[in-house]
Amino acid sequence: MNAIVFDQLLVSFAHRTILDHVNLQIRDQQFIALLGANGAGKTTLLRTLLGLVPVRSGSVTVLGAPAGSDNRHIGYVPQTRNLLNTARLCGWDFVASALHGDRWGLPRIGKAARKEIDWALDTVGATELARRPLMETSGGERQRLLLAQALLGHPKLLLLDEPLISLDPHHQNKTIQLVKTVQQELGITVLFSAHEINPLMGAVDQVLYLGKGQAALGSVDEVITSEVLSRLYGTQIEVLRHQGRIFVMAGASEVEKMEHSHDA
Repeated sequence: MNAIVFDQLLVSFAHRTILDHVNLQIRDQQFIALLGANGAGKTTLLRTLLGLVPVRSGSVTVLGAPAGSDNRHIGYVPQTRNLLNTARLCGWDFVASALHGDRWGLPRIGKAARKEIDWALDTVGATELARRPLMETSGGERQRLLLAQALLGHPKLLLLDEPLISLDPHHQNKTIQLVKTVQQELGITVLFSAHEINPLMGAVDQVLYLGKGQAALGSVDEVITSEVLSRLYGTQIEVLRHQGRIFVMAGASEVEKMEHSHDA
């Protein structure tokens, strides 16, 4: 079964073509690393899957339905998280605030809803954060709470937009391991947007790489090659492998080290 299907999909944003008549299928229960240069459209693609960015032509099917027609089975962790720096909520209330995904604020919570929130916190190992003020949590702890939010409703598809931003390597690895564990235990599909492949090497099933309106989907060895990335970047790219790490080079510069700013 396919979790996501692009059929001649054409998507544009801010006068740029993100996907230009792309055809691909993402199988169910896969962990997909979503990669691409700044401006390639990783965030736009995730928002398209949610129905927040309109399709110009073609179609995108998500969990068997047109994108945006039913997001109840999709969990989403967005890139912008400024609210985390100011909210005075405790961890439990922060997760509860996302119980109804169509509006912000603490809902009326019954017994079943409380059980759901407790389940989400327990699933991501964040039960001990439930009563701690959000402002006193670390970056890694906040990622656990954001993931708990996204798990409310038991989604079948999880969309994560640059969850490793601002995390040190230790907490990056813990976040990846947590998402992989959740993905396997719940049997769900994950699209994990990131600016480089190396932290994700041990977790991904496939890579979806965007560039120049095109997309390449396949294993790490199939997609992250000099030939494929040269086509997607529109310039000569050399892919080097050393001691289990991959280096994507454009001349003397390592491309992925330049991809830290947020893209559209």
